[in-house]
Amino acid sequence: MAARSKARKRAVDVLYEADLRGSDPLELLRERVALASPPIPDHAVRLVEGVAEHAARVDELIDRHARGWSIHRLPDVDRAILRMAVFELLWVDDVPDAVVIDEAVELARSLSTDDSPAYVNGVLGGVLDAEVPTS
Repeated sequence: MAARSKARKRAVDVLYEADLRGSDPLELLRERVALASPPIPDHAVRLVEGVAEHAARVDELIDRHARGWSIHRLPDVDRAILRMAVFELLWVDDVPDAVVIDEAVELARSLSTDDSPAYVNGVLGGVLDAEVPTS
């Protein structure tokens, strides 16, 4: 698994755990970084910090594009994947949009339900179409 793929998985792990615990993802991230077992990649830190910083906007976009579901009704792991991917799509300029979506779909395929990859792809496609200007 490539380094950024591992970092995305770690970011989803932290976001998912924080969501389940009802705790601050930044506090949980600090705990995980302090433990350093396994080490938290820099890109994972960047993703979790970015999701936390832009949480309201990220959740608003997911809610708007999650057809038929409110963000709070989504499976927990799908919500974590979508949060990470929406942040990366809109605020991380050094990763191509197609890579972000492909990686999120792969995470959904490996971590969630059979329906999740298509759903994650659809939500992210909607966010991308609505929010990213074309040149």
